[in-house]
Amino acid sequence: MSFSTHEELVLLALLVALAALLVLAPVLRTPYPILLVVGGLALGFVPGIPTITLPPDLVLVAILPPLLYSAAFYTSLRDLKQNVRQISLLAIGLVAATMVGVAVVAHAFVSDLGWGPAFVLGAIVSPTDPLAATAIARRIGVPRRIVAIVEGESLVNDGTALVLYRVAVVAVVSGSFSLWESGLRFVWTAAGGVAVGMVVGFLIAAVRRRLDNPPVEVTIAVLTGYFAYLPAAALGVSGVLAVVTAGVYMGWRTPELTSVQTRLDGAAMWQILTFVVNALLFALVGLQLNHILDSLSGRSAGQLLWDAVVVAATVIVVRIVWIFPFTYVPWLLWGRAGEHDPAPPWQRPAVVAWMGLRGAVSLAAALALPLTTDAGKPFPDRPLIIYLSFSVILATLVFQGLSMPLVIRALGVEDDGLDAKEEAKARIHAADAAMARLEELVDEDWVRPETAERMRGQYGFRRDRFAARFASEDDGSIEERSLAYQRLRRELLDAERAAVAELRHDGRINDDVMHRVTRDLDLEDARLDV
Repeated sequence: MSFSTHEELVLLALLVALAALLVLAPVLRTPYPILLVVGGLALGFVPGIPTITLPPDLVLVAILPPLLYSAAFYTSLRDLKQNVRQISLLAIGLVAATMVGVAVVAHAFVSDLGWGPAFVLGAIVSPTDPLAATAIARRIGVPRRIVAIVEGESLVNDGTALVLYRVAVVAVVSGSFSLWESGLRFVWTAAGGVAVGMVVGFLIAAVRRRLDNPPVEVTIAVLTGYFAYLPAAALGVSGVLAVVTAGVYMGWRTPELTSVQTRLDGAAMWQILTFVVNALLFALVGLQLNHILDSLSGRSAGQLLWDAVVVAATVIVVRIVWIFPFTYVPWLLWGRAGEHDPAPPWQRPAVVAWMGLRGAVSLAAALALPLTTDAGKPFPDRPLIIYLSFSVILATLVFQGLSMPLVIRALGVEDDGLDAKEEAKARIHAADAAMARLEELVDEDWVRPETAERMRGQYGFRRDRFAARFASEDDGSIEERSLAYQRLRRELLDAERAAVAELRHDGRINDDVMHRVTRDLDLEDARLDV
């Protein structure tokens, strides 16, 4: 496939525009998914912009597995267990309620939309995307439990929603629906997906235990999502749940399987990969909407706008209506005796209710709709379903996403400081372990007395610094001393880096040497708080 000069220039302009949006996001203090969707939408209507279409299943099979695996890998298993009741009610109950609610409202108010396509639409827009919501929540500072619930919900509800999506699509494509058969298929696909994920996770862990090659291990980590998704899809079970299960399993096992270098390389790789892939996906939302509207030329602009508002409002309202009763009724039934888990103030479920943003999974599911049914006819209302799905993503990202800081501040929901306390606890425990090990080694021939004394001072100061955060009488002097030391350390590291770079510029060392030394200095720099 060859490109004309005009097409190459248009592609260059698109890439420059997307890069500019990414640069503007932190300047405008706007989560980049919101800015990319709006920017992509504006770019899509610029004259001369080529039509961008993706083949069905490309996003679902090629792009979604690594994103799901990364999200699952970095999910806290402890937080999932602690919030299992709330997450289950959201990730299973709310998904089903959203699917049914959207289907009923869309069938009633969107003209000529049949029951089958309406349920497919409901399944597509039922899963949430935590990317923009949790970015806003962390920046403003909300209690960690809220973030943990929203992240856990988005992780599990992807699997629930796509299992329901598959059932609905099969019903439309085949032209028949059996409640009994669909129920069995739901159980089989969910249980089978979890089983495949466990097997794949166990096998990957067994392989990585025998490796000590960071590039190979990181590559295997990137491919693990596909290793879980593809066999699950071939067996007819949930590939999404397989990926999520494998990701949670490997996230739990990885610290005992990997070296320092592998963990550093892997963290950097996942940060860049997920950022780039999500950026492209959210930009595609806006860029493709113009093409979708062209395929709906038979409907007036007013009718399309009304349809989008009705469906998006239904998604938002169903979440609000579901969360409040299902936050307090289970607590009244089972939680009254638990003094350690009191009923939350109403402001917290209100924030969770407003964090139901839609994103990459809904986009992937919409674009993966089959083109035809088993009878060879076009999939009914496919362009309309995709348009309405895009509208929900756009409405939740822009309307709820931009208003979320105002809502959180208005409700007075503030950070409970739990993350900072647990980090201090972990650092104190680590310093205690290092000092205990030092005393075990102090009599070894290779441990010099002055070295041991220096280590005692270093770890003792570190322990005292973090222990002071738990002391009510702390006057802040030890923290001030630490920050002054770190500021001086960074000044010296900057001088070291400049000296090494000057050696490279003068031709006295080559680039490989400069990169190795600079990397070590950067690792020291990254440990500083200043």
